[in-house]
Amino acid sequence: MSKRPSPISATVDFDADGVQHGFLNLPISVDDSAWGAVMIPVTVVKNGDGPTALLTAGNHGDEYEGITALLKLSSTLKAEDVSGRVIIVPCFNTPAVTAGKRTSGLDGGNLNRCFPGDPDGNATEQIADYFTRQMVPMADVVLDIHSGGRTLDILPYAASHVLDNKEQQAAALHSAKVFGAPYAMIMFELDATHLFDTVCENQGKVFVTTELGGGGTSTPKSIGIAERGVRNFLIHHGLIEGEASLPETPQVYLDMPDASCYVQSRHSGLLELLVSLGDEVREGQPIAQIYDVTRTGSTPVVYRAERDGVLMARRAPALAHIGDTIAVIADVVERLDG
Repeated sequence: MSKRPSPISATVDFDADGVQHGFLNLPISVDDSAWGAVMIPVTVVKNGDGPTALLTAGNHGDEYEGITALLKLSSTLKAEDVSGRVIIVPCFNTPAVTAGKRTSGLDGGNLNRCFPGDPDGNATEQIADYFTRQMVPMADVVLDIHSGGRTLDILPYAASHVLDNKEQQAAALHSAKVFGAPYAMIMFELDATHLFDTVCENQGKVFVTTELGGGGTSTPKSIGIAERGVRNFLIHHGLIEGEASLPETPQVYLDMPDASCYVQSRHSGLLELLVSLGDEVREGQPIAQIYDVTRTGSTPVVYRAERDGVLMARRAPALAHIGDTIAVIADVVERLDG
């Protein structure tokens, strides 16, 4: 049975040349706004024929590098500098961004676990449905910018995934490398079923995601990586002119082949990491320990690496709970000299 049309409407004309700033308007009715709307900011920059790039950030509302970079781009990109169309959505999950949370402040929805969405669902599911059926089909290439948010700190990387279509996989991996973060990654997802990534890839799009830091904040360095990466992405896909710039130090190419990359806590308590982000580790090496904060004199529980590799992500808050990912270890495939 076909789904009903999305309740979301756009205040911009995606087919018109020039620069437009507007909204994706989702009607809502809540306690403090009976006839209200979620208004997702969108910018469209179009100049004649050419490819379409969909640039998104704020999929999670506490990941600020991409939000900042795309807000800046929306106010500076000129139509005459573009060949084709660039669609910029800096605050993908606007209710999460305005709440400063990973999930929606409106319905608690985690947008990146709600795809392909539902036009009859809650607000988060309706946003996912609109992007699945309206926005992604317009795009040739998609860049969704993430970082670790409040609970993770992550080495800055751009990533693609293992795909059945090897030509599509190769194009996505090359785009991830050209993004120009210090690291590039083939990423293993614990559950890819309801990700925005999967919707884009299933529609045959060249899709790149990122993780550019974390801790629920941003730095001049992390925002600089995001801005350079967006520019490189647009240059690489022929939307703007210029020459892509890579990191000053050789880029490192990582691989996450399976779930053993993730170290998840089986205890609750105070987390002490024994290695730092970017450190190389060996299988069996102690990498973290968790202390019981309810009593003194107890021996901490030691967590060991299940593989050789590099520590590419860690839990940011020192207080850990059972089930939290406390560390992620990736294989070093090669170091790229540009």
